[in-house]
Amino acid sequence: MTTLTLTTSPILTRPVPGALANIAAVAGRELRDALRSRWFILYTLAFTALGLGVSYVSAASSGGAGLSNFGRTTAGLINLVLLVVPLMALSAGASSVASDRERGMLAYLLAQPVSRLEVLLGKYVGLAGALLACLTLGLGLCTAILAWKGQDTGVAAVLTLAGLAFTLALGMLSVGMLVSVLARRASVAVGTVIFIWLVFVFVSDLALMAGTIALRLPIDQLFLLSLLNPLQVFKMWSLHAGDASLDVLGPAGLYAMEEYGPRLHLIFAACLSAWIVLPLTLAAAVFARRSPL
Repeated sequence: MTTLTLTTSPILTRPVPGALANIAAVAGRELRDALRSRWFILYTLAFTALGLGVSYVSAASSGGAGLSNFGRTTAGLINLVLLVVPLMALSAGASSVASDRERGMLAYLLAQPVSRLEVLLGKYVGLAGALLACLTLGLGLCTAILAWKGQDTGVAAVLTLAGLAFTLALGMLSVGMLVSVLARRASVAVGTVIFIWLVFVFVSDLALMAGTIALRLPIDQLFLLSLLNPLQVFKMWSLHAGDASLDVLGPAGLYAMEEYGPRLHLIFAACLSAWIVLPLTLAAAVFARRSPL
C-alpha cells in the first residue's frame, strides 16, 4: 500500500533531491544498458570509420595522399552526421519505452516509488549520455588518428561539430521517445522512426524542391519552410558556424545571410531547442495517461 501511494503521488510533493536521485537512478540504468548494447559499439565504429574515409577522400580530391586535416574533413562529416546521428538517436528513443512495455519491465519500474515523469526524464538523460559518449568516442578516435598521422586536427572545428551534432541528436531523441510512448510494440516504434528519418533526410528536400518549382514560393517562405526540418537547420548552422558561405544552400542561404546576419545563430538555436522541448513535453503528457501494459 505504501508503494502504491508513493507511485501515484505527484513529483512536486517530494523534495527535489529525491526526484533528482530517482532520475539519476533511472538514467544510470538506461546508460548502462545502452553502453552494453550492440548499437552503441556499431555506431561508434561506423562513425569513426566513415570519418576517416571522408578524410581520405578529401585528401584525394585535393591532390594529396593519406589523411587530410580535420577542418577539411568537417565539411564531409556534416553530411555523415545528417545521415547517421538522426537515425541513431531516433532508434535509441524508439526502443526506450516501447521495449520495456513489451517485456513487462515498465509495469515493474512504475511499481517502484518513482513517478512517470522521473522515469521518462531518466530514460532521456541516460540515452542522451550514451549518444554523447558515442559521438565523443567516434570524433575523438578520428581526431586522435589524424593527430597520430601528423595532421592538423582543428580542435575548434571538432568541438563545434560535436556540439551541434549532439544538439541534433537530442532533438531526434525527443521525437523517438514520443513515438516510443505512443507505440505498443518496439517493432512498430522502430519502423515508425525509420519512416520519419526517411522523411527528414529525403522526402522533405524533394517536397520542398517540388513545391518551390510548382508553387513559385517566395524566397522568404522557402527559408522559413527549411527551418521546419531539423536536419536542414543543423546543416545551415554548421556551415554558418564554420564561417562557410550559405550560398551553397542556394538562394535561401543567401537570403538568410542578408536578412538576419548575426541573428542566424539565435534562429537556428531556437529551432533545434523547439525540437528538443516540444516532443519531449508531449511525450511526458501522453506517458502520464497511458497504461504501462
